[in-house]
Amino acid sequence: MNYITHIPLLMQVQRTQTPAEEEEEEEETEELGHVDTYADYKPSKSTIGISHPDIVVETNTLSSVPPPDITYTLSIPNLTINCGLLSALQLEAIIYACQQHEVILQNNQRAGFLIGDGAGVGKGRTVAGIILENYLKGRKKALWFSVSNDLKYDAERDLKDINAPTIPVHALNKIKYGDTATSEGVLFATYSALIGESQAGGQRRTRLKQILDWCKPGFDGVIVFDECHKAKNATSTKMGKAVLDLQHKLPLARVVYASATGASEPKNMIYMSRLGIWGDGTPFKTFDDFLHAIEKRGVGAMEIVAMDMKVSGMYIARQLSFSGVSFRIEEISLDDDFKLVYNKSAKLWAETLAVFMRAADELCLVSRKSLWGQFWSSHQRFFKYLCIAAKVRCLVELANKELEAGKCIVIGLQSTGEARTREVLDENDGHLDRFVSAAEGVFKALVQKHFPSEKPRREKAPGNKRKRKPRGRQPKFPKHTMVDPGGVINISDDSSTDTDGMDTDSNSSPDSLLDNNNDDDVIFVDSKNTWIEEMKQDLLNKIADLGKELPLNTLDELIDKLGGPEKVSEMTGRKGRVVRRPDGSVRYESRAEQSHTIDHINLKEKDRFMCGEKLVAIISEAASSGISLQADKRVKNQCRRVHMTLELPWSADRAIQQFGRTHRSNQVTAPEYIFLISELAGERRFASIVAKRLESLGALTHGDRRATESRDLSKYNFENKYGTKALDKITKAILGHIESKVSPPKGYPGGDSLFFRDMKHGMMDVGIFCKEPRFGLSTEKDCSITKFLNRILGLEVHKQNSLFQYFTDNFDYLIEKDKKEGKYDMGILDLAPGNDEIYEEKQETFMTVGNPQDGQVVLYKISVDRGMPWEEAYEKAQNLNSPDEGFYLSYKLRGNHPCVLLAEQGRGRNFIVYKPNIGKQAHPESLDNLQQRYRKVTPDQAKDSWESQFNFSFGKCSHANWNGKCKKIEEGQECLQGMRLRQYHMLCGALLRVWKRVADVVSDITSSSILQIVRLKTKNSNKQVGIKIPENCVARVRVELLKMDEEVKRRRKEREQHAQEQRLAEHLIQPFRVGEEVLDLTVSSSPSPDSTEGVLGLISLTGGSDFDLERLISRHPPHHNSVCVCLSVDPTL
Repeated sequence: MNYITHIPLLMQVQRTQTPAEEEEEEEETEELGHVDTYADYKPSKSTIGISHPDIVVETNTLSSVPPPDITYTLSIPNLTINCGLLSALQLEAIIYACQQHEVILQNNQRAGFLIGDGAGVGKGRTVAGIILENYLKGRKKALWFSVSNDLKYDAERDLKDINAPTIPVHALNKIKYGDTATSEGVLFATYSALIGESQAGGQRRTRLKQILDWCKPGFDGVIVFDECHKAKNATSTKMGKAVLDLQHKLPLARVVYASATGASEPKNMIYMSRLGIWGDGTPFKTFDDFLHAIEKRGVGAMEIVAMDMKVSGMYIARQLSFSGVSFRIEEISLDDDFKLVYNKSAKLWAETLAVFMRAADELCLVSRKSLWGQFWSSHQRFFKYLCIAAKVRCLVELANKELEAGKCIVIGLQSTGEARTREVLDENDGHLDRFVSAAEGVFKALVQKHFPSEKPRREKAPGNKRKRKPRGRQPKFPKHTMVDPGGVINISDDSSTDTDGMDTDSNSSPDSLLDNNNDDDVIFVDSKNTWIEEMKQDLLNKIADLGKELPLNTLDELIDKLGGPEKVSEMTGRKGRVVRRPDGSVRYESRAEQSHTIDHINLKEKDRFMCGEKLVAIISEAASSGISLQADKRVKNQCRRVHMTLELPWSADRAIQQFGRTHRSNQVTAPEYIFLISELAGERRFASIVAKRLESLGALTHGDRRATESRDLSKYNFENKYGTKALDKITKAILGHIESKVSPPKGYPGGDSLFFRDMKHGMMDVGIFCKEPRFGLSTEKDCSITKFLNRILGLEVHKQNSLFQYFTDNFDYLIEKDKKEGKYDMGILDLAPGNDEIYEEKQETFMTVGNPQDGQVVLYKISVDRGMPWEEAYEKAQNLNSPDEGFYLSYKLRGNHPCVLLAEQGRGRNFIVYKPNIGKQAHPESLDNLQQRYRKVTPDQAKDSWESQFNFSFGKCSHANWNGKCKKIEEGQECLQGMRLRQYHMLCGALLRVWKRVADVVSDITSSSILQIVRLKTKNSNKQVGIKIPENCVARVRVELLKMDEEVKRRRKEREQHAQEQRLAEHLIQPFRVGEEVLDLTVSSSPSPDSTEGVLGLISLTGGSDFDLERLISRHPPHHNSVCVCLSVDPTL
């Protein structure tokens, strides 16, 4: 069944006073809507292989564009194909990847391929298949990069599964630096290994150089970037730069990017340099140009990128059908005790901020960037741990209930809190007799390590000449040094790092942020400010008091309450844990077991879960890439998986990665997903995002951004221009700079004025507002949406919920406003949804510039017959039972006939209305409204009017029907009011290459830069996706496309002419390649017709331009024979 959500057309017809014309205005709004999003997937051009064991789907958008024709012939043995070791789906991906690898881009690098298949479709086997195919073609070396060394075993398993166990897999981390002895096979490494270096023996060796040495120059084997989303942000991370560097240094390598979340946003595509979307010969000179164009043009452009990549043969993206998977959101109400602890914590953090500021001012700190970086990342981690801990009790109850029902549990966590446990362990000399509170540890560590307190000057011990080598690069002399009157030397080191990592990038897992406490901003010469030390001690005492009430480390507590390590498989990155012994005492123990290193322990734990030895698994982000925990038909534990999430990652990448652990191919049952969310600000909304992302993996990755009706992600995604605007509006309103158009949340204790006052203080407490001497109170300079959402967790419960509500009300208001003004980007809509009468009338084809092949776009003229014939209306009427349902005629005559319609009961007292000329009307009518203007009649009474209006409206507008003539038509204009036949112009094909030109024309004429992307299915089942060109822009767009078409044809002609010259030159120089002899080719001013010297004259004439023999010979060096050409030139020339 198709779910249809109708969306009013942006250009609505002017509303006039006549009621009948008001009806018509309603009619004109129907044109675009949303239908169901996924289509079952079958390879369309590839015919080999056995079908995949599970149902696989592709978004409707991508299924509307065909992949290129297949020209590549596989070498993989028939036995592997016929036994189903590689499914038809996987073979299709292998063929397209190898076919794309035959292409050389205009920058002389080999084209790459992106496998965007969802978790569980079998990317591992596909990649193994590509390696095997190249191995059989004589390319015996391959590089395979992934996120964890454990996945090397998966790589070996995948090769073995496709009958290629003879291809060895070497783990780079087990090979010494500088060693390149391994001859052939797969070199398996992690992304972090790419930036590894060694100083052993006084020589600086890097892994990157070692890899390049192993590959040798001219390497044309496969490089696989598996789980390649880990290399995102390539310009800002060392790892990303190394990935780009490797591709640049091996230009002929066959690159494969593989990830279910390849690029959840366009800026993360920077490392995909081999797709040929930007660079020479493309519409985008640099990646930044591409990024700017895509981000500026919104979601529509993202969907076009995915489609364009599929059409060009560089991308394939399928995913397992989510049928059978259930989503459930469990809301956990916070008990009063927890709220009390939360509010106490919020107040203590506000006090700590004030104390830190006072101390920093007292010490006249010049550089505070590092200090606040540490402060806010600790603040965020603290409240994150608190939020998670609130759900433990409820999760344990739910888990026990599901276990009793014969299911098994997988629990997803982002962070483990290990760093805090280890700190406490170090303080107690390696002994622990209690569970540790991760939240308390974070708070305490911040004050102990980063409080701006004085440090006495270090005296050199006599005779100790050994210098301590400082870590990190330090300037020979501080850049800015000043001594204040109190004898304190302040150093501002511009290179101090801002570790406000969690604010700027909420994707960082809390434990991955390093404390950079090795650089001191202040060196104290002499000071008597002992009261600063007292302030610090006072804070530590208050934290210790609060610590008695704070919840314990979530992971340890979960394992303890679910039966201890004997019952729970833990797959995380931590090395040890706190456990309760049988006698009730508590101690810290290493996770490593006898004969198993930490590397192997997660695999061992996975096996215990899969064979049913343990029925509860806890996975953290460290283990969430590549591990399969589904109810696999091949394992003993086939109970239904219940995947519970305590901590929702705000990044779609990470969520998909974790959920893909339990929903994969070859499973007995699909999993259940339970999101546990508390009533804290925004958690419900973020749970909705992830639920929707699970069904629609984001615009760029799967070419669509909706999942089903009303699942419009834009509604839940704040990190866009509306979020930024809403944040700006609320901060200005709270500061009193502007009058708010959105009223504050109702029911706030103390009313609106108190709301604004409380929010002002609250936002100062969490550092969003800061006092500046010149401007008074103002918003923090780089306050992004992510930072705002992270910081408000530090407010008391009722305050953060009210503030979040106020923010979302503003957000919704801004979107609604843009929708009314026609400025809102709706994503991909369906043209005339639910209508089968769609015909292609005419098509014009234009060439587009390509990299390296030229593409084409097609301008279609589409006709939609939206009328409803009498037979269809009569049949529908036969199934109506309610007394008010059926045919109606208007009291007022229109022309010779009254207006006629068919009414069907909708929701409440509303009726769905069908008319002969437009079919189903977009908006329902109320019964009262109907009865005022219409009377109920029998089918016989309605038939004549219905048929008359149906036939008349085929070629004429409503005005001609009502009045016998139409003013617009008489004035020579077009009038489409109420006509059955509607015509649209639609541009399909390689749209990315013409996007800018078309957008410029459309925005010039309509002053809107939004290009509406539409999808349709014609009467003969042709699917099309393209840009809907407004009627008044068609002529200008056609002119622009013709210009481009001529340009491409001219270039093509020049290329062909050039190639012809080369062939001719090759043909002419061939006779002179004779053994080792010397040929004397003399150019004379007047060659005789019989002499061989005339050859050059001939070449010159044929080529149509001056002929350069030197260039010719350098371009065509002899293959086997050495030919020496002596050229003597006549001095008279």
